Amino acid sequence: QVQLVESGGGLVQPGKSLTLSCAASGFNFNMNAMGWYRQAPGKQREFVAGISRGGVANYVDSVKGRFTITRDNAAEMMYLELNVLQSEDTAVYWCNAIPNRSPWGQGTQVTVSS
Repeated sequence: QVQLVESGGGLVQPGKSLTLSCAASGFNFNMNAMGWYRQAPGKQREFVAGISRGGVANYVDSVKGRFTITRDNAAEMMYLELNVLQSEDTAVYWCNAIPNRSPWGQGTQVTVSS
């Protein structure tokens, strides 16, 4: 059974950093591209960053240069380092395979506020 567990969110001041973690199981992690998604209040869930099986990353324009996605295939873990956080980054963040698997995890809340 697919299981995706996100962690590492919290309340942080603008300009600060956080690192999110994703523990994946129930599918062949090494053979899948992976991604981070987020949903801000009142908005649709959106793609944030993706990483190929081999570690090639891509980002939505709004986070380029501030966020870094990495993966550890041996541990079946993925990470998202969030730097220079802005209030617009406030959202629930999820991880998933690409193409997406079901069910989604519970997500982790990131709140950027002074």
